[in-house]
Amino acid sequence: MNIVSIGEILWDVFPAGERLGGAPFNFSAHATRLGHHVAFLSGVGQDALGDRALDEMSRLGVGHDFVARVAGAPTGYVTVQLRAGEPTYTIHRPAAYDFPSLDDTQLRSISRLAPHFIYYGTLAQASPAVRSLTRRVIETWPSATRFYDVNLRPNNDQPALVEELLSGAHIVKLNHEEALRLAPLLSLPPVPVEAFCRTLAARFHTSGVCVTLGSRGCALLHDGQFVECHGVSVSVHDAVGAGDAFSAALVHGLSQRLPLAETGALANRVGALVASRPGAIPDWTLAEALSL
Repeated sequence: MNIVSIGEILWDVFPAGERLGGAPFNFSAHATRLGHHVAFLSGVGQDALGDRALDEMSRLGVGHDFVARVAGAPTGYVTVQLRAGEPTYTIHRPAAYDFPSLDDTQLRSISRLAPHFIYYGTLAQASPAVRSLTRRVIETWPSATRFYDVNLRPNNDQPALVEELLSGAHIVKLNHEEALRLAPLLSLPPVPVEAFCRTLAARFHTSGVCVTLGSRGCALLHDGQFVECHGVSVSVHDAVGAGDAFSAALVHGLSQRLPLAETGALANRVGALVASRPGAIPDWTLAEALSL
C-alpha cells in the first residue's frame, strides 16, 4: 500500500541524548516496517542535524526524495522531559519542517504513487506552507483516505485549526486526554467514549474515529461499527512514539480490511511494544507484537 505522510521531522532531545522523531516521521518509519511504501513530505535545514536526519532516514528505510533542504531555517528539535515514562515537550520553532516544498515533477511522482492514505497531524499544519502543500496533495489525489492524527502540542493546537483539520479528515485518531480537552470546545459529549466518537463522526462527516485509552486499550468507530479493545500490559520504558506506532498499525489493519476488533487489538499490541522500548522508533517486528 502507498501512503503519503506530511509533517515534522525533528530531533527529540532527551537528557541522555538525541533521537530522531516527529509524529509524522515516526508514523512513516513504523508504516514502512509494516511493509508499506511511504512518501514522506517535510523539510530539514542545511545543517549538521539535517545531514544526520537524512542519514537516519536512510538507515530506517524511509525515503527522503520529498524532504526539502531548507535554507535559513534550522532542522527541527524538541526538548523532551520524561515523568514516569510520559513525555512533555518544548517545541522550538520556526523550523525547517515548517517550509516544505514540492516542484511539479515531485508532485507528479506522488500522483503516480496513487496513494491510498494521506496522513497528517496538527503540529506542522499550523504552518501555512504545510497546509498549502497538504491541500495540493489532496487535490492531486482526492480519492485517498485522509487520516488525521490529532497529536495536540502546547501552543501549537489552536481550536480553529483543529476544527478545520477535522472537517477535512476521513479518519481521526486522538488520545483520551485530547478527547476530554476537545469535547467542550467542540460541544461534544466527553463520556461515554462511544458517544464522543459517534457525535464527532456525525459532526465532521468522518468514517472513522479512534480514541486511545492508554493501558485500557482503545475505542474504535468505523463505518458505524463500534468496538473497545483491551490494552496490553507491558513495562513502559517511555511512551514517545508509541501513539505513532499505534497509528501505523491502525492504518495497516484498515488497509488489510481486518475485522475491526482485530485491527484495534493489533494497534494496541504494536503501540505497547514500542512503549516498552527506548526511543520513538526502536527495533521491533510484527511477530513480536503479535506475541504480546
